[in-house]
Amino acid sequence: MTTFSVLSRGKGAVIADNSNDLGRILKQRRVMIPLTLQKLASAANVSSSHLGRIERGERFPSARILRKLAQPLHMEEAELMSLAGYLSPEPTATHLNTVHKELDPYVGMVLSQEPVEVQRAVVAILTILRGMARSLRSSGGSLQEKT
Repeated sequence: MTTFSVLSRGKGAVIADNSNDLGRILKQRRVMIPLTLQKLASAANVSSSHLGRIERGERFPSARILRKLAQPLHMEEAELMSLAGYLSPEPTATHLNTVHKELDPYVGMVLSQEPVEVQRAVVAILTILRGMARSLRSSGGSLQEKT
């Protein structure tokens, strides 16, 4: 079981790069589904102009907005909150052992030498790919060509 702790979003928080990255992730996810901006806004009960500003990195979404976006984007709330920096996963000791057993030593070494921003970008990409795989499994689709 994974536990989470809330991170500070006060005046000293650096969110300029995060808001732009999060906006890009949300837009990529929306386009991949595929949903128009208006359809996502309607499904999440959020203003399409506000959602557009979030996608462009001009605004940072509140936790309330992220909760509304999670279901239409086929993502878990905790994943979105973590990507936004509202939640920080704090793996338990058991979870750490599982992660270390599954993590390729070379991958761990390479990632540990990268800045935190790069590590977070890799996690964001993996989160998107995992969501795509879930969507494909639930729809019975496949990434491979059918012959």
